[in-house]
Amino acid sequence: MGMVVNRFEVFLINLDPTVGHEIQKTRPCLIISPNEMNHHISTVVVAPMTTKGRNYPTRIGCSFQGKKGQIVLDQIRTIDKRRLVKKLGVISKSTQAKTLNLLQEFFAP
Repeated sequence: MGMVVNRFEVFLINLDPTVGHEIQKTRPCLIISPNEMNHHISTVVVAPMTTKGRNYPTRIGCSFQGKKGQIVLDQIRTIDKRRLVKKLGVISKSTQAKTLNLLQEFFAP
């Protein structure tokens, strides 16, 4: 099953190989899958993070480890926990709330 991870933790994750316009390379990603999933199966749902932001309505501005960037919810993907390189931290409570609100708009309008 791999390591135990929790929703809203940020991990450095190896996203390669990718195809087309998928965000690539090893980069910080936010765990967005619920803990009921994270604690029991070997995959997690993540949203990549970037410092090269665009003003899309599908992206959430955030500050993490002193850097301004975005959570890229238009690039959500499911990955195996073996892609996790290391834990970097946890996003703020206010960014957690913004993330959940936007995910709810996506999937439960």
